[in-house]
Amino acid sequence: MKFFLKITVIVFLSAGIIPIMNSCKKEKEPTLPVLTTVNSSEITQTGAVSGGNITTDGGASVTARGVCWGTAQNPTITGSHTTDGTGIGSFTSNLTGLTANTIYYVRAYATNSIGTGYGNEISFTTNQILVGTLTTTAVTSITSTTAISGGNITADGGGAITARGVCWNTSANPTTSNSKTTDGTGTGSFVSNLTNLLPGTIYYVRAYAVNGAGTAYGNEITLTTAAVIPTLTTTAISAITTNTATSGGNITADGGAAVTARGVCWGTAQNPTITGSHTTDGTGTGSFASNLTGLSPGTTYYERAYATNSAGTAYGNQVTFNTMIADIEGNLYKIVTIGTQVWMAENLKTNKYNDNTSIPRVIDNTAWANLTTPGYCWYNNEDVTNKALYGAIYNWYTVNTGNLCPAGWHAPTDAEWHQLILFLDPGAPLSNPESLIAGDKLKESGTTHWQSPNSGATNESGFTALPGGSRDINGAFSRIGTS
Repeated sequence: MKFFLKITVIVFLSAGIIPIMNSCKKEKEPTLPVLTTVNSSEITQTGAVSGGNITTDGGASVTARGVCWGTAQNPTITGSHTTDGTGIGSFTSNLTGLTANTIYYVRAYATNSIGTGYGNEISFTTNQILVGTLTTTAVTSITSTTAISGGNITADGGGAITARGVCWNTSANPTTSNSKTTDGTGTGSFVSNLTNLLPGTIYYVRAYAVNGAGTAYGNEITLTTAAVIPTLTTTAISAITTNTATSGGNITADGGAAVTARGVCWGTAQNPTITGSHTTDGTGTGSFASNLTGLSPGTTYYERAYATNSAGTAYGNQVTFNTMIADIEGNLYKIVTIGTQVWMAENLKTNKYNDNTSIPRVIDNTAWANLTTPGYCWYNNEDVTNKALYGAIYNWYTVNTGNLCPAGWHAPTDAEWHQLILFLDPGAPLSNPESLIAGDKLKESGTTHWQSPNSGATNESGFTALPGGSRDINGAFSRIGTS
């Protein structure tokens, strides 16, 4: 009896131990997530694709995930990173804002309540930026100095187009160091206006586009600007005689086409052309001389140089000149037009009337004082010194014959002198015009022949009055240089 009870108690106690041990099991502590980094793909100059795979959350929910990157190893989320959702499993990340041709280090990351875990580190190098791809637009609207072209940028090479336009030169393969336009930024089509071109010139043109990789050029095209008429000046007239003169011209630009004819043209009306009298003096640019022939004595002529190319005929500036006149002895005299009057610009020096009759030369003072008939002399009777420069001194009887001047000319009347004075000085008194203003405009300037100071003389009329002196009623010479 006692034995049976003992056994029963032991079994009971043993059975009671089992439930106590099962209710006291210890729980596992959370850890950082476990993940791997996905190899980079779709790499460009400024971006790439990566991501990660979170295989376990470490016992706590993943509240943030993505990738982080940098140019130094072991990047963290304190630097550049993406945010790509929550939870475990695979995810994709887009890396942006990268720099071309640069090594980057990348790690996936996952964050739970314990902290942030990182995947394995990978690296990649972004692509290099390439120069853009573009074509040059055909040239249109060509003139002698301008044209229109442009370009079409079809690819930026992975870098922003910061400048674009066209460049041109007279040699092949122009670059932006030559003449160029600047026509905005970015890809696509653009229009360029070429200016300051030279007429009749072949130009080479290329579109260009600039990005971080450098400058790209489009296909080369050529254009030829339109020719224009030449540019030239007329040479001053020289060596004027009664029926000839010398002039010429200087062609400084051919207008872009060969000068096939050049010379001078002249006539008695303004703006003469090659339809009238003209010379033919070779071809090409540069200076040339021309001989004008067949002119009429004592005549006003207008003259211009000319040059002809395929664009037409150009004329130089107009010059005006008067042919000389000759007296019966063959002495030549310059003439000048003042207002509506034509004057000899030199003193008469003939010793014959225009019918070839000789005029008596009177040297003796007493004989001169007693003259009641025509006579002439040279100042101080020195014909070698004074004839050429000052001409002759004639008494009133000689002038009054009306036969002294060259044919077609006469000694001026008081009225004609007054008309001359009033033209040069309209403010002179009408009743008896006298004018220092007119005198200064008629006198040769300087003190070569006039006594000092002669400060007011301008000779702007071209009359070139000289102080030839006088011989008084007693035969005495005086006032040379001052009269």
